[in-house]
Amino acid sequence: MINLGSNNYLGISLDGRIGKYSSSSRLISGNDTSYGTLEDMLASRRSDERALVYPTGYMAVLGMVTSLGASDCTILSDRLNHASIIDACRLSDGRTRIFDHNNMDDLRANIRDTDTDDIIIITEGIFSMDGDYSLLPEIVEIAEEYNAFILLDDAHGDFVVGNGHGTAAELSVEDSIYATVSSLSKGLGAFGGYVSGSNQVAEMQVNLSRPFIYTSALPAGLICNTVRRLGMNLDSHRQRLYSNVRRLGRGLEELGLCSGRQSHIIPIIIGDEERAVRFSEILYSLGIYARAIRYPTVPYGSARIRVSVTAALSDQDIQDILSGFESALRSA
Repeated sequence: MINLGSNNYLGISLDGRIGKYSSSSRLISGNDTSYGTLEDMLASRRSDERALVYPTGYMAVLGMVTSLGASDCTILSDRLNHASIIDACRLSDGRTRIFDHNNMDDLRANIRDTDTDDIIIITEGIFSMDGDYSLLPEIVEIAEEYNAFILLDDAHGDFVVGNGHGTAAELSVEDSIYATVSSLSKGLGAFGGYVSGSNQVAEMQVNLSRPFIYTSALPAGLICNTVRRLGMNLDSHRQRLYSNVRRLGRGLEELGLCSGRQSHIIPIIIGDEERAVRFSEILYSLGIYARAIRYPTVPYGSARIRVSVTAALSDQDIQDILSGFESALRSA
């Protein structure tokens, strides 16, 4: 087949000596059968009709929200939603209203104030900076009452909770989610992002999502690698993660550094930004990498050390982490 649809102008994207790449969008000549395999696997694990893979999770959010948010709809977004959701809402033609974090009374009040027929509620499954769960069961009740759609960003719960099926499965509301946006780089440790939902959701993106239509496809090698990862049995990894969360969380609570932890993301609230930076620097000097998170990522006065627990931590690692936090607590 002679290809006149590629942007591979110098003819080197198919040079096996340096790696093969697509050089075109999926709708021109960048598609590959491996995409279909991966997307079928992603959709079936959620019992959805179809999934679409994007180059990044950020682009998946932009593509989904902007294609869904028409001018005659209202988008209701949690105040602590990820920056990609905030940007997507700004780019969308829909009218965006922000409701207070996990505040169902404020969500209801905002819905009552809308004057559009179509309402979209956007929430993360597990919030990236606080580690708390969305109140999805309550949101589902409200969505059903007002005939609203729920768009779930499950980047931090996917492949991790709900026996690997994500936050909606963990909270037993997976059948009530209109569409899920997620990342392949976090729980799965691969690359890219995806949207999963109905055939209608997929077709809407293929026809309207600029981040899907106008960008080059991921290399087939990355897609095949993700297929292999998705085919692995990760139950033992999840059990190890849950064990580490319990042990490390309990130790940090005993140090008075956290309380009410809910997930594998544990925020250690320091408050003052300069102290948070010192805290992080002390940890680094002790061989512990944990960045200080400051404004504008989190509100003023809530600077923190974000502890991201993984299954890769050994028992000795956890002991060293707790000793390091105890030292930083005294010195910062």
